[in-house]
Amino acid sequence: MDNSENPQGVVVPPVEGVAGGGTAYGWNDAGLPGSDPPKGSIDPTEVPTADLVHVWCMPSTANVGPQETPRHLEPTNLLAARNERESVQIALRPKVSWASSGIAGVVQVQCSDLCSTSGDRLVVGQSLTLRRVVPILSVPDALVPLDLPVSQITLLPGETSAVWVSIDVPNAQPPGLYEGEIVITATKAEAESASQCLGKGEKHRLYTELRNCLDTMEPIDGKPLDEVVERSKSATTSLRRVLLSSLFSEFFSDNGSIDVMDEDAISNLSVRVKLSLTVWDFILPATPSLPAVFGISDTVIEDRFRVQHGSDEWYEALDQHFKWLLQYKISPYFCRWGDSMRVLTYTCPWPADHPKSDEYFSDPRLAAYAVPYSPVVPSDVAAKEYLKKEVEILRTKPHWKKAYFYLWDEPLNMEQYDSLRNMASELHAYAPDARVLTTYYSGPSDAPLAPTPFESFVKVPKFLRPHTQIYCTSEWVLGNREDLVKDITAELLLENGELEHIDACGKFALYCKIACLDVYEEWWTYVCMGPSDPHPNWHLGMRGTQHRAVMWRVWKEGGTGFLYWGANCYEKATVPSAEIRFRRGLPPGDGVLFYPGTVFSSSHEPVASVRLERILSGLQDIEYLNLYASKYGRDGGLALLERTGMYLGPERYTFEHMPIDVMRGEIFNTCRP
Repeated sequence: MDNSENPQGVVVPPVEGVAGGGTAYGWNDAGLPGSDPPKGSIDPTEVPTADLVHVWCMPSTANVGPQETPRHLEPTNLLAARNERESVQIALRPKVSWASSGIAGVVQVQCSDLCSTSGDRLVVGQSLTLRRVVPILSVPDALVPLDLPVSQITLLPGETSAVWVSIDVPNAQPPGLYEGEIVITATKAEAESASQCLGKGEKHRLYTELRNCLDTMEPIDGKPLDEVVERSKSATTSLRRVLLSSLFSEFFSDNGSIDVMDEDAISNLSVRVKLSLTVWDFILPATPSLPAVFGISDTVIEDRFRVQHGSDEWYEALDQHFKWLLQYKISPYFCRWGDSMRVLTYTCPWPADHPKSDEYFSDPRLAAYAVPYSPVVPSDVAAKEYLKKEVEILRTKPHWKKAYFYLWDEPLNMEQYDSLRNMASELHAYAPDARVLTTYYSGPSDAPLAPTPFESFVKVPKFLRPHTQIYCTSEWVLGNREDLVKDITAELLLENGELEHIDACGKFALYCKIACLDVYEEWWTYVCMGPSDPHPNWHLGMRGTQHRAVMWRVWKEGGTGFLYWGANCYEKATVPSAEIRFRRGLPPGDGVLFYPGTVFSSSHEPVASVRLERILSGLQDIEYLNLYASKYGRDGGLALLERTGMYLGPERYTFEHMPIDVMRGEIFNTCRP
């Protein structure tokens, strides 16, 4: 897979396994009425940008592909609570080419703060960020940060590009209407002045890519042949990406700098995208209502960034990933896979008596944390003694209620189920109130618990009780039969007390007694390879509402938590800037929700996917629905989903963005003070 921007306009064939839709195809540039495009040699400093470039806005649920059809530009009006992120996209498509050497031209993107009439601001670079949407396997997915407040983007003939605009509203932001604009200006793009018009960040990116090529190829003496080949491929990909950039499209011209244009030129020639945001007096809780625990493979980090397990660089890399993912209302856990799907999971790489442990686990943004069953970093301490010491320390902490133990992933037979139960028994001997999480999609294959596979699946809680407290089931098993949820919850209720209905969250928890300690049995869900299209999942190429609907489904079904197996589980590489390859045998995008920053620039910060942003939006939707249910009851929330047409079931949800805005608008109108 090549992550370059395909500047030569090569048509990429469809990717086998990419499901869903949402990307438009088959239009021509004459689709919108307007003035005839200029002919002959074009000086963008003398021609209105609107005559050179189509500019329009698209919702965050739109997959804006290279052939996306232009639309009329209209002002964008957004709604957000405090402690919420709201996003929109700006699409750009050249009407004509005003540059040479295979590119259509360059546009300058400049944004202002969003200001209220009372003088409050949402500041560019803090609350307002811009990212370029970069295709992965020809599907728009990676969100690469742009320089602020001014960036430059190269446009290709006949292709639509998109800028992802995000606004993060701080907790203390005063409510009100905030307005600003993003200014799009066509600029000269001759390559002789490209080095001047490129931003410092872009020039540094090109410089770093060339340095990385050299660093990749020099230390190859004595290396295995397969590693040398991998390094060569990585260097070739990076060099191709640099050479095809606009910086090298032509040489030796007399044109001058095209630095930031003066205000008069911008006013007369630029396209202004009006942006307004209503901030309302509702604060999304610091701790997410729904624990969403996502795995991060530490071995992938070790291989790609060449850090040794347990080294200072290793701790630093894990710390960076942990802190970065918290902004997405996700509770990360790191994982290492063992034999027969046994898994070592831990949220904090430091032991419980380390100061970092309290820092991690006390963070209010963390809704749940995984405690390792054995030492994360090898030591002289026996595994049992390590476990006993960890739980003794953690049980004294206020955050212990967040703790869980994820010991085995999807046990399949009696041997694995017995091993899981033995591990849980040992753990509960030290901490009777410990929560053990078990993922499963079937009962043991060699000892059917019931006549049919689904009945056997439903009986798993009885088989695992009291060794498991969080029963985490695959959405794939349910298919489109939401009525089967009642069978699952009924089995949880069968022998262990009473149902506690929580109207505010639309969830249930099962209260029971274990060793005279209060314990709640919970029902969580997960997606991975399945379910497939048209059901909600996070595969590459699915519709934007299909991505966002994963969390709508959780809320409607009443789950108390959610698990995702991996956010960085791409193919192994030993070079930080190596291209990303999805794992064979998995649907494209499965197990990969963010990318290494060094693939796209000099930054080491991870690059989010469009899908990760939609996961955040789905988790924020849950907080809106919880607020509505707290006032009108869970039945009222379910009625709202149905009335707006946003989500009725795993095969009946909106393909368009409008019902989402209708749902949020109704909650704003009925629940604001």
